Amino acid sequence: MVAALLVVVLVSVGVYVGSIASAFNDQRQTVDAGIATSEATTDGALNVLVMGSDSRGEGMDTAENKGEEGERSDTLMLVHIPEDRQDVYVMSIVRDLWVEIPGHGERKVNAALGLGGYPLVTSTVENLLGVNIDHLAVIDFEGFNGLTSALGGVRVCNPQSFSSGQVNPSFFAQGEILLEGSDALRYVRERKAFLGGDFERVANQQRFVSAMVDQILTVDTLANPQKLMGVVNSIVPFITVDDGLDAATIAGYGLQLNGIRTDDIETFTIPHGDPAEGPGGASIVLQDEMATAELSQALQSDQLDGYLSEDQDGAESSPASASADASAAASSGTESESASAPGASDQGPSSDAASEAASDAASSSAPVSPTAAPAARAQPCAGT
Repeated sequence: MVAALLVVVLVSVGVYVGSIASAFNDQRQTVDAGIATSEATTDGALNVLVMGSDSRGEGMDTAENKGEEGERSDTLMLVHIPEDRQDVYVMSIVRDLWVEIPGHGERKVNAALGLGGYPLVTSTVENLLGVNIDHLAVIDFEGFNGLTSALGGVRVCNPQSFSSGQVNPSFFAQGEILLEGSDALRYVRERKAFLGGDFERVANQQRFVSAMVDQILTVDTLANPQKLMGVVNSIVPFITVDDGLDAATIAGYGLQLNGIRTDDIETFTIPHGDPAEGPGGASIVLQDEMATAELSQALQSDQLDGYLSEDQDGAESSPASASADASAAASSGTESESASAPGASDQGPSSDAASEAASDAASSSAPVSPTAAPAARAQPCAGT
């Protein structure tokens, strides 16, 4: 999630502060993402796939400490930048979305990473949306912690109070809160505290992204080379990108996007259908195939603004949609963190598996509107 900001905002200053670009190139890690060409896209619409990974993070929530194998990606976002470079769209893809994974049949979208690594994640999203992925960026949990600390914390308008963590839990009050380090990571990862489960988590992630972009796009940050260097040095050792995404390429994108401000960045969630029960009793989220086809067409024709405007008009005519989303999402929100293939193994060896299964059984299913999310509720902070 945070890697998107590096792609869109931060490293573009390497044009003006050469040491930042050098730090990025020297410390970045590259991976084969299965992208069709190694040449950077310099014109036309740009699609960047952004993932959050727990591969190297430390703590009780990592796959290794929970006895699970392989990486998981709780966060999956598509950053779409139109050809005119006047806007940035960040679309969250819910991890339990039931999709076709090439060569493996229908699975949850987050199973692709464990089944075939980054190339399979890329091809799965391309198959789902009908567009080419131009770049991949993956950030590790430790990089996330370092970034928020380097920024001195990120101020977020939190719509509802909740606690996160079983050992020394963090409490997040309603209203404006300052998030930094492990507290920030807990905020964007928590889902079990909400009736809406993963849908609420996605809304919090989108809320955090918007707040952080707003904070980065200030004179205090952009005009402070020392602060920017701290941000880059904190995050780059924990970021993985495709081999075509170097500092020069990002700087070129940055120059094209130098007029972007917070109001030009729009976050939304991929259209989805009802929560349902998959093979082995696992919770899944069905696709809204008609809405997804419309989204795909909008992406292919670079008309995402029109697509979202039409969707928002429809949502305004149905004021009950947000509350319906929250209750419907409950059946997805209590499922195990494992990204393995669907079935009994989805529960993983986590000690919470039995209680989570009971919660799944007690959850109710109801229709879910295509893109509305619980974030639509009234904000408690002044001026928001």
